[in-house]
Amino acid sequence: MAKRMAKQSSDNSQFEDIYSDSSHKVNKKHYGKPKRFFVLKKIGLMLLSIIFTLSGAMMVYYYKTLDVVNFIPLNFDVPSSTSSAGSLNPIHSTNSDNLLNDPMILNVMLFGSDRRSTDEYGRSDTMIMLSIDNRTKTLKMTSFLRDMWVEIPGYGSDRLNAAYSFGGPSLAILTLESNFGIRIDRYAVVDFTSFKNIVDILGGIDIELSDFEIDYINWQLYKNNQADTRYEIDAEAGIVHLNGQQALWHARNRDSLGSDFDRTDRQRQVLNVIINEVKQCSFSQLIDIVSEIGPKITTNFKKSEITTLVSNALTYLKYDVEQYKLPAPENYYGAIIEEKDVLVVSDWDEARLELAKFVFGESVAVKQPE
Repeated sequence: MAKRMAKQSSDNSQFEDIYSDSSHKVNKKHYGKPKRFFVLKKIGLMLLSIIFTLSGAMMVYYYKTLDVVNFIPLNFDVPSSTSSAGSLNPIHSTNSDNLLNDPMILNVMLFGSDRRSTDEYGRSDTMIMLSIDNRTKTLKMTSFLRDMWVEIPGYGSDRLNAAYSFGGPSLAILTLESNFGIRIDRYAVVDFTSFKNIVDILGGIDIELSDFEIDYINWQLYKNNQADTRYEIDAEAGIVHLNGQQALWHARNRDSLGSDFDRTDRQRQVLNVIINEVKQCSFSQLIDIVSEIGPKITTNFKKSEITTLVSNALTYLKYDVEQYKLPAPENYYGAIIEEKDVLVVSDWDEARLELAKFVFGESVAVKQPE
């Protein structure tokens, strides 16, 4: 070891002598390269330090922004179960071990609520399950029509959207899981004000509308004193630019012949357009959206999970989008039950199978919940 250190010392002294000995001939052209290299290296390190400092500050701001979101876990405590004997859809076990799931697919339930105060759940006229399929690189949107006649744990038979009114997202998710046998991993609730803000932050959306749809939006704006003129949107059928309030009325429109079926089509259409708009957003715009609507969002996503989603957003937004709705047109009939207009599923086994195939793929081995 001593010999090795002595040799290194000797080598170093020789290296230093080359540049310190004025009598030694030095090639000035080669002598200049090390100096430029070290200067560039210092500049590079300074730039990296600035980038890391700014990135760190951005992440600190980002995490502070997340503090405004309402993080509320699901609570599956419900009243004593009401017997479903003789019902049209006997309820299944709500044990999560019996629910279909796939670690490569994240099922997120999106609720659009018309809540007007903090002491009520409001109604969930929008119920869309967004499935992020990392195996097939697909985003899948499934709409659940609010008037479906289902079994609500602890409450008996009623319309699907009644579950949200009775017990918020927890009971609504428990109802969906127990009726359809698919695990829902996360949820997010956005109220009408938040929806309008999202669209306005994006600068509005461009969406294809019919003459009827344009007139519906104009009438609702005028009737509800949200426009000074009867025809605020002065456009013909085709691609029309909508602000947040206008887009909200389009998403709520159920006045066409297809009623709620058409409305869920419009809701998925709007969501698809928003997804395409978000593809163009910068990181700062995404933070603006979260900070603006955060206080009005309720979710059981964890901060770390939201960070992961934001980090992978550009990847997810490149996925193909597929759509589905329940009940399927060929698997229901209309009825009046307890003086309510409802949609009754004709074959529940078929409904569960088709939903499972859409979410998990054609080859899914469907295990009926016990």
